[in-house]
Amino acid sequence: MKKTLPYVDNNVWTLTLYNNLNASILFIPLMLAFGEVETIISFPKIGNGYFWLVMTITGLFGLAIGYVTGLQIQITSPLTHNISGTAKACAQTIIACLYYHDVKAVLWWMSNMVVLAGSFAYTLVRRADMKSKHEEEVKEKAVAEEEAGTKLLEEKS
Repeated sequence: MKKTLPYVDNNVWTLTLYNNLNASILFIPLMLAFGEVETIISFPKIGNGYFWLVMTITGLFGLAIGYVTGLQIQITSPLTHNISGTAKACAQTIIACLYYHDVKAVLWWMSNMVVLAGSFAYTLVRRADMKSKHEEEVKEKAVAEEEAGTKLLEEKS
């Protein structure tokens, strides 16, 4: 995604639009190939207004997720995006299992905890890296401003 942003003037909205248009166009042949058109036509609630309201809201959420994904990759990196996506999915799965009182094996819980712990560790490493870079930039800026102030004083003397 980061490589394609320059083709759309680094505009995440435009890229999101193209991604959704491409997905919509490619979706039609897949529906035809797998015989899903009959399923859609025979769906009993296809004419129901509430059904289309919920479908529209779902579509808007999908659009928002695509946009935020573009922003996240533009600001961070594809790796950070993948790790945050994995952590989010893992957390949602755990919350759903707790909500529905699902019984899971100890190994299932451990594997999910490993994913969350790994994501947390990655976050800590990235945070420390960003903090050190920021501190370095602040020091460089302070030195540059001090040098500029010294030159100004020398010129006035």
